[in-house]
Amino acid sequence: MTQSTAAPFIAADTALSAGQSTRTVWRQKRHGLSVAEDDQLATEVPIALQYNGISHAVLLATPTFLEDLAIGFSFTEGIIRSANDIYDVVIDQDERGYVLNIEIASACLNQLKQRRRQLAGRTGCGLCGLESLNEVRRDLAPVAPPVQPYSATAIFNALDQLRHRQPLHQVTGATHAAGWADLNGVIQVVREDVGRHNALDKLIGHLLTHNTAVEKGLVVVSSRASFEMVQKTAALGASVLVAVSAPTTYAIQVADELGLLLVAFGREKQFSAYSHPEFLQASTDYAC
Repeated sequence: MTQSTAAPFIAADTALSAGQSTRTVWRQKRHGLSVAEDDQLATEVPIALQYNGISHAVLLATPTFLEDLAIGFSFTEGIIRSANDIYDVVIDQDERGYVLNIEIASACLNQLKQRRRQLAGRTGCGLCGLESLNEVRRDLAPVAPPVQPYSATAIFNALDQLRHRQPLHQVTGATHAAGWADLNGVIQVVREDVGRHNALDKLIGHLLTHNTAVEKGLVVVSSRASFEMVQKTAALGASVLVAVSAPTTYAIQVADELGLLLVAFGREKQFSAYSHPEFLQASTDYAC
């Protein structure tokens, strides 16, 4: 396999200071005195999204890479068709949180009205505020098969690298990560957030902005593989999602139907393929 010629991985191209804060805590040992020490905390703040002046949703998220979040959320929600449908993102901040003022093409306003949410989102749930079961699942076409089978080595490489390329998690222990790796499993970009959905939306926003050939790589996340994580990956057009933790039944069902290779329980020495294992290279090191 040809070695990657991509630029070296850079942990972040924006300041991460907004994603963490310092607080004095009192650490108590089972046997011994309590000790006052500084602790690093992951920032979680309300972030409101407004489209052409219309309030749409409030997320609880980490205030880093907010333009990526605006683009990725808008795309995976089906509000925009591509990054070109967003003309501008203006970020306002006050003592309550952030407001993302997103200007979108007028042709997208109908989709906005169809997906409009009335309740605040939560970090653990991506469906809060939807009013009927028909709104849960988007009408997505199956993704194209991968340009070549994915190697187990590439998947293990991506998992290994993701563990070490989460600067916010390393200091706070409280964030999820979503990364993009090439076909050799070399991580190209990582986005973090207290919410796993937000981390993936930030990653997708970056990939859309940079016109990344998503068929030539894989998405890897530090969280479990829920239905909506699968749906977001399929909306992007990527044909594989690799998760560190467990999948859900609905995630597997949707991955089956949309033609996506779903890998979960990605550990240092083992992973499990829950859908479309035919997209994996035959290997004596991996048995379906």
